[in-house]
Amino acid sequence: MDDATIVEVRGLHKTYPGATRSAVDGINLSIPRGKIFGLLGPNGAGKTTLLSMLCGLLSPGAGELRISGYDVKTHRTEIKRALGLVPQDLALYPGLSARENLSFFGHMQGLFGEALDARVDACLEIAGLRELAKQRVETFSGGLKRRLNLVIGLIHEPQLLILDEPTVGIDPHSRRFIHDSLSKLNAGGMSIIYTTHYMEEVEQLCDELAIMDHGKIIAQGAVKELLGKYQDGAIEVLASTVLSKKVADDIRALSYISAAHINGKSITLKSEQPHKTIPALLTILQENDVAITSLSLGAVHLEQIFLALTGTRLRD
Repeated sequence: MDDATIVEVRGLHKTYPGATRSAVDGINLSIPRGKIFGLLGPNGAGKTTLLSMLCGLLSPGAGELRISGYDVKTHRTEIKRALGLVPQDLALYPGLSARENLSFFGHMQGLFGEALDARVDACLEIAGLRELAKQRVETFSGGLKRRLNLVIGLIHEPQLLILDEPTVGIDPHSRRFIHDSLSKLNAGGMSIIYTTHYMEEVEQLCDELAIMDHGKIIAQGAVKELLGKYQDGAIEVLASTVLSKKVADDIRALSYISAAHINGKSITLKSEQPHKTIPALLTILQENDVAITSLSLGAVHLEQIFLALTGTRLRD
């Protein structure tokens, strides 16, 4: 692991007792230092298990996991100092003030005296909560609580900040405030792992991303490169019924296709000559009595790629 990498994962496995498949199934992942890295996946993809292992809350079944060069299994103290976590569920004491919450969690990270006071003041400034520092958190709006939840993860100035759905259920102004704060922190050198179900957030914030499903990484790379891969000559089709293996194989065999992702009812293709591919595609669907509900050509958003890779079926 070199200085350019903040997280290194090799052959990582985790299977829960009694489970029929691995929650994390032999993944390899390198996250560059100083970037905002998006981690995406449907419910049950293995994201939470991976993050729990990164934070030392779960032990890997097999494989290697390092943060800033430290082995997560054997260097717990160093990992605690290097890592900040902002959980989806608010980790706040509602009966305490914003300042008291920050002081408490600062103590938990080994901060005391003037150093703690300075960090509390800095975090209140980052969150825009200086004038509300003495107010009890139970009186805060959802957006204010999210902002306080964010800076609690920053109290000890970690090298790596992990955020799990940090903007869920908040108003647009608070979401924008958090986005701006993260961009400033990243510009100052902080590495960030960002998980969300809001695809537009990843497009706006993240430099690179990985998409997980069924415990595996099924796509990874720079956000702009991944979008560009499907941008020109992209064909997006949603069928009325789930496609059979035969239909899927026939579509993949079409000429001029450089990439094809077919999952359930969803078809995403990249074609060098879409004006030839589309008629051939429609012929295959018609011959197999498959109707389509939508067809689009051209610009592809991350959400379209995500659905094409992971399917459109709802997950629990």
